[in-house]
Amino acid sequence: MTPLALLLLKLAAAVVPLVVLARFGRMYPQKRLILAALAPAVLAGVLLVYEPILPWVIGLDVALVLLLAGDLATLPPKTAFSAGREAIRVASLGKPHEVTLTISNHTTRGFNASVRDGVPDVLHPDPAELDVRLPGRNRTILPYRLRPRQRGAFTMEGAYLSIQSRLRFWQRILFCPAETVIHVYPDMKQLAQYAVLARADRLNLLGVRRTRRVGQDHDFERLRDYTVDDNYKFIDWRATARRRKLTVKDFQASQSQRIVFLLDCGRMMTNEAAGLSLLDHGLNAALMLSYVALRQGDSVGFITFSNEIHGYVPARGGMGQMNRLLHAGFNRFADLAESRYDLAFRYLATHNRRRALVVLITNVIDEVNARQIERYLANLVGRHLPLGVLLRDRTLFDAVDDPNPQDDDLWRAAAAAEILTWRHQVLTDLQSKGVLALDAFPEQMTTPLVNRYLEIKARHLL
Repeated sequence: MTPLALLLLKLAAAVVPLVVLARFGRMYPQKRLILAALAPAVLAGVLLVYEPILPWVIGLDVALVLLLAGDLATLPPKTAFSAGREAIRVASLGKPHEVTLTISNHTTRGFNASVRDGVPDVLHPDPAELDVRLPGRNRTILPYRLRPRQRGAFTMEGAYLSIQSRLRFWQRILFCPAETVIHVYPDMKQLAQYAVLARADRLNLLGVRRTRRVGQDHDFERLRDYTVDDNYKFIDWRATARRRKLTVKDFQASQSQRIVFLLDCGRMMTNEAAGLSLLDHGLNAALMLSYVALRQGDSVGFITFSNEIHGYVPARGGMGQMNRLLHAGFNRFADLAESRYDLAFRYLATHNRRRALVVLITNVIDEVNARQIERYLANLVGRHLPLGVLLRDRTLFDAVDDPNPQDDDLWRAAAAAEILTWRHQVLTDLQSKGVLALDAFPEQMTTPLVNRYLEIKARHLL
């Protein structure tokens, strides 16, 4: 056999086993193996010009093959490990979510491993990879956190283990099935925060204003301490004498009223603000107001639309309605379709004939959509109470707020000012036709929206 033929045979003998190991056993060579193979490779090159070293080349090859085969045998079998996972099924968008991954080693040997859970990238695991020691006949508990950046239902199918051989010539990738489904909902922790502060009468910490009612309702609600703004006619003198502190009567606001949300899921809600899409901000605000309204005894309904009607939740009361609203919206995403406002308002007219506060949450960036919104909201005046929530673009306001624009920034500020002037005119036209309007930044609209609802209730507009 000629030296060239021997060299080609060696190359084939080296490559074919590596392909087979990678394809069927998911075993891969490490950097250390490549460095160890350099010496036989150099000698094989010398063999082309100096044949007497052939015995040395063969001997070195055999020794290296035996060493690598022995080290390969130290890798664990496929059934060496199993995985389990503990995680609450429901997570909140953008909030830390604790997960506990358990790796069980069924062999008597310990292994060094890099563990990566099979988590979709949008859930942002922290840390993404864990370097651990897996003792023999033992379980290793690996806690980490998720910080979801997208709503929806996500499946975590299992964990991936990267195990090195004893001499670190080889690495094996093992997959351990452990299926877990996590539903990422809009931020629900703000609802719990609202409930806690409401019980403590400290909603001002969230920016929620206490609105004085115009007139009073007739249903007694509770007794509370007198404040300087209270009408003395509502002082309960018996309770005052008993408590030795001025005490007034509170009356319930009107209940059993309706709120219907029209949530735009079209192309203009695909932009992002503060790391979330405009649709996510709109959904968070709508759910927060829904929670407040349901606590007030009102009914809440939901319509999501773009170029078609995606979902509809009939207006109902009771806190059980929150679950229906959450399930209707958590897996809904904005698409690049043009929104059909005519379709949404016709659907509203067909399915909701009783008077309601109709809250349209959308984004307006062109004249065509602005005219549609103005026309359809104005048509509701009298039959319903329409409220248009238009989301601001912070980049426009930042461009105008530049105290000393130069060169291109000057033109950018002028263009932004023109757009904002047009936008202000759109809001003015809406209000002149009897439509309530709310202009807010997406990440800051929850509190103004709740305050506007409380103001509507206090003024008996609905």
